[in-house]
Amino acid sequence: MEDVGELMRGIGAKAREAAAELAFAPSEAKRAALEAAAEVVLARQDAIIAANAEDLAYGRDKGLSPSMMDRLMLDAGRIGGIVEGLRAIAAQADPVGRILAEWDRPTGLHIQRVATPLGVVGVIYESRPNVTADAGALCLKAGNAVILRGGSESFHSSAAIHACMVEGLRQAGLPEAAIQLVPTRDRAAVSAMLQAVEHIDVIVPRGGKGLVGLVQKEARVPVFAHLEGICHVYADGDADLEKARRVVINAKTRRTGICGSAECLLIDRAFYARHGAVLIEDLLAKGVEVRAEGELARVPGTVPAKPEDFGREFLDMIIAAKLVDGVDEAIAHIRRHGSSHTESILTENDATAARFFQRLDSAILMRNASTQFADGGEFGMGAEIGIATGKMHARGPVGAEQLTSFKYLVTGDGTCRA
Repeated sequence: MEDVGELMRGIGAKAREAAAELAFAPSEAKRAALEAAAEVVLARQDAIIAANAEDLAYGRDKGLSPSMMDRLMLDAGRIGGIVEGLRAIAAQADPVGRILAEWDRPTGLHIQRVATPLGVVGVIYESRPNVTADAGALCLKAGNAVILRGGSESFHSSAAIHACMVEGLRQAGLPEAAIQLVPTRDRAAVSAMLQAVEHIDVIVPRGGKGLVGLVQKEARVPVFAHLEGICHVYADGDADLEKARRVVINAKTRRTGICGSAECLLIDRAFYARHGAVLIEDLLAKGVEVRAEGELARVPGTVPAKPEDFGREFLDMIIAAKLVDGVDEAIAHIRRHGSSHTESILTENDATAARFFQRLDSAILMRNASTQFADGGEFGMGAEIGIATGKMHARGPVGAEQLTSFKYLVTGDGTCRA
């Protein structure tokens, strides 16, 4: 029988050793590793898709929802996206060694604050096998070793992608233990990672509420929290109708299984008085189940909302909807039911938009744009390791730059303190 504890201690020790070397790895080597990995992914596309077919069969047998199956599925287009992401991260400036600030003191000291790697990052994720490449690449770019623990349903796909990442490291002459994938479905591996304070510097959970809750409850290692994506779209009284119609449909239906999918539509009464139920009708026409409250529940085709439908991440063709009296009521609703992920206001009124931006504290706030843009790739980061909804260290899309810390370099000239 496999000793998971011993397995994880071995992985952790190798990661710690690799991190020490990566901390001063040349930018050119990291870039070469990622460029080589991208080429290997492209060359092994058929093998990755074949591995993914095994995972899809496993997912069907487990009864995964359509949205979870969509997260799991890889095709030529999505593998092309992985390749593009690897190349984009490779091309970015090295975040390690950046001088964040520097100053002189009257004592004669010169002080610099310089970006440094975090060390070893543990990433625990569900379903989406592309996270194997995204997280591996971002951690490497930031000079971190990474331990990846993918979901049981993406076991074969993640292994196939991980092999490509290791080949990139090998070709660039970097330690292969810089990117390790936990080679077991045993859940005990997750518990071992959460307790591994001697080997792991930070844990990044990427998955549903159950996973993140477990991590936050049991982790002794610091956590970059990525809670639910309970994203709101607020159609203000001064919204442009055609813009609003486009954004609402895209925010909900483009991909329902991602954390940036809109889960609640708030409609200002002034908008409703002017334009009627057009936004609701558009959603219904696209096959969305609209769980509506109050007056909106009288719109034909809607389903009466229950209290628990607000503040719920559906990850499906379902959205909650209600009328609000002005931007302040919308803000109050979001504060009460949101998860501090992403909110969008649809308005042509600059003052109203400014109030929305100023008085809400979600990680991402948008104006006249779809919440589906809540993505590190769309922010120019190449990819992301997750959307951090907490307030410590990193917030919003976590890219390579957010996977660094800093140290102070202090230079004197025989300088002594009085």
